[in-house]
Amino acid sequence: MNYRSFERVFKQFGIVSVSQVRATKLVFDKNNFGRWEKQDLLVKLKNGYYAFADIAGSKGFAYYAAGKIYKPSYISLRTALAFHGIIPETANDITSVSSLKTSTYKNNLGTFSYKKIKPSLMFGYNAIEKNGFTFFMASPEKAILDLLYLYPSCNLKKEIQNLRLDWKKLTAFAKKFKKRVILERVDLLKKTFLEGI
Repeated sequence: MNYRSFERVFKQFGIVSVSQVRATKLVFDKNNFGRWEKQDLLVKLKNGYYAFADIAGSKGFAYYAAGKIYKPSYISLRTALAFHGIIPETANDITSVSSLKTSTYKNNLGTFSYKKIKPSLMFGYNAIEKNGFTFFMASPEKAILDLLYLYPSCNLKKEIQNLRLDWKKLTAFAKKFKKRVILERVDLLKKTFLEGI
């Protein structure tokens, strides 16, 4: 299979995995991935996962890639807070949470980090579409709770000065963590925030 034939079959997915190609039963030399990467036709995201170079730089694509190379996961923490305009944009780092083990992948698109949380805490995110790419992003409230949960010593006061939170939603989500300390931190956060406005 030459590159043009490969592109016709798989480009619609944006990202292609070695196992996806194998499942098609097409005649394919897996060394093509390395050759096409050297020719700047593909970008390696992690072992076995590649993106088409001409779309990899598109706005929204890195968020899309974050969810494709590590499942289940959704973008959260400071990346989600930056996406929602709560804190300044970060570099090319995308941080997600997952019920799988903590992992990090570095590639030409940036650094993709995944922090482990309990499966029961995989909620509070929505599907978002940007430039034709769909990805899962935590709501501002859930991103803050994930931050409080994963980084207990985190001080969010400066990060949320201009935030308009749905406090009922934040409290309802916090109760699902079933940890008194999370509810206490939300109460403290609420008092600190409301005193500042």
